[in-house]
Amino acid sequence: MSATRTLVREVTQENREDHPVVRHLQRQVANAFVLYANYKHYHWQTFGPLFRDLHLLFDQFAKEVLGTIDEMAERIRMIGPDIENVQLKQMQEAAAVHSAVAGQSVREMIEEADANSIVVIKDMREGARIADENNDPGTVDLFSKTVQIHEKQEWFLREVLKKKEGLVS
Repeated sequence: MSATRTLVREVTQENREDHPVVRHLQRQVANAFVLYANYKHYHWQTFGPLFRDLHLLFDQFAKEVLGTIDEMAERIRMIGPDIENVQLKQMQEAAAVHSAVAGQSVREMIEEADANSIVVIKDMREGARIADENNDPGTVDLFSKTVQIHEKQEWFLREVLKKKEGLVS
């Protein structure tokens, strides 16, 4: 066996599609697609006294989440298999988060976005732990950087949901 093949095997850890690190990465790609679509939905559906701020906030969240997709997908390719679940329907089925529900109040949209953020945060933290247990510091680093985006978004959503002035009812 050539030295190059040996190195490739060591670096990629021969990750399979069913490897837990790969599964977490694939789920995060799917989550990001669903979150992106959700944030654009909320962006377009926002109304009321906080319209401008929420309209801009959801657009910012969408851009931030969209920026994570390529890094996650490329990480999957770096450590092993092809990307699965590339069709939108497959993305929805593979995601741990749910697509936005139509006809919600502004508060319901924010609550839904917050609940989805919490799901992603928990899953990414679990993914980082599993990547660490599998001696995959690159994936740990990627999850560590990416989870901070979701933690900040969740913090913003949580703050908006506080009923201090009753603007989001």
